[in-house]
Amino acid sequence: MSRRAFILGGTGQIGLAVADALLAAGWTVTLSHRGAHPPPDALVARGARVVEVDRDSPRDLRWGLGPGADALIDTTAYDQEHGRQLQSVQGSVGSFVVISSASVYRDRLGRTLDEAPETGFPELPDPIPETHPTVDPGPATYSTRKIALERYLLDEITAPVTILRPCAVHGVGSRHPREWWFVKRILDHRRAIPLAYRGTSRFHTSAAANIAALTRIAIETPGRRVLNIGDPVAPSVAEIAALIAQHLGYDGRIVEVDEPGYPPSVGRTPWSLPRPFVLDCRAASDLGYVPATTYADAVRPVCDWLVATAGDGDWKERFPVLAAYKRDLFDYGVEERFFRRATTMVRGR
Repeated sequence: MSRRAFILGGTGQIGLAVADALLAAGWTVTLSHRGAHPPPDALVARGARVVEVDRDSPRDLRWGLGPGADALIDTTAYDQEHGRQLQSVQGSVGSFVVISSASVYRDRLGRTLDEAPETGFPELPDPIPETHPTVDPGPATYSTRKIALERYLLDEITAPVTILRPCAVHGVGSRHPREWWFVKRILDHRRAIPLAYRGTSRFHTSAAANIAALTRIAIETPGRRVLNIGDPVAPSVAEIAALIAQHLGYDGRIVEVDEPGYPPSVGRTPWSLPRPFVLDCRAASDLGYVPATTYADAVRPVCDWLVATAGDGDWKERFPVLAAYKRDLFDYGVEERFFRRATTMVRGR
C-alpha cells in the first residue's frame, strides 16, 4: 500500500517541491492550501490530491487529513499555536516534518538577524551547527516565534518530528525571490550594479528542491531531531551576481564597493552581510541526504521565470515578502549619486 503524505502549504514554493519529490518516490500526496494559489495542474496530473484547508481551524485540519497520513509536512507553521494544532492531530499522523528557520541562531550578545540593523550583525561560527545557541521562545520576533514552535513540538508531540532550519530559500514560484534584486536591474538596463562588501558576503542559500530532498529522507527514516538545510556550497554575492549576469547576457559592470559599515549605504543586496551566515549541514548528510541541486543550477530557471513574469502586474503585489523590506530595494538615485562621486574622485586624483 502506498505511503500517504499530507502537506500544509502544499501550493507554496516549498510545498510544491516536496510534493514533486514525494510523488517521484512513490508516495500518495495530498496538498492542502487556503485557496490563494491555483491548483498545480502538473502535480494533479501525476496523482496529487488538492484540498482547501484553513490550517488555523482544527476541524478543517482533521477533515483534510481524512483517515490520516504516514507523514505530515508543515511548510507554514509559525508559532506555538501552530504547534498545538499539529499536536491535536498527532493520533492520525505517523511522523512530522516542520519547516523552521536558521534565523533562530544568536551570538553570545544575543544578537540575531532579526534585529541586526539596530543591534549590530551577530558574530556566529562559520559554519553554524544545530547545537549553537538560539533565541529564547516568545512572541517578540519571527525568530522567537519559530523557537516557541520548535520547543512545543519537541516537548509536547510524542510522534517522530523533524524540524528543518533552512536559510535564504529560493526556487521558482517564490514570494521572496531575492534574485529579483539583480534581474530587475538588468531588465531596467542599469549599466552598473554595485555590490556591498566587495561582493564577499555569504548568506547560505537553500533550494526548495534540496529542502524537499531532505524532507523525503526525514519521513522515510522518522526520528526526533533538528537539521540545518542549505545548498552544497554557500555562494558569495559576487558569485550570485556572476551567475545571473551570465545567464541573462548582462553586459554591464558589476562594481565591488568597499564600505565596512552595517547596513551599507549602497549595493545592499538581499544577501549582503558583513560576516558569513553559513550553516553546518553535516547532520543531514549523516542521515543519508544527498542534495538535489546546486545554487548555480537552480538559479537559471528562477531567472527565466522572473523574466517571463516581469510584466505580470506590480512586482510588489507578486512578491509581498520582498515588498515588505523596510528599505527601497531599487533606489537607483542612491546608486547614481554613488557612481558620480566615485567618478569625480577618480578624476580628481
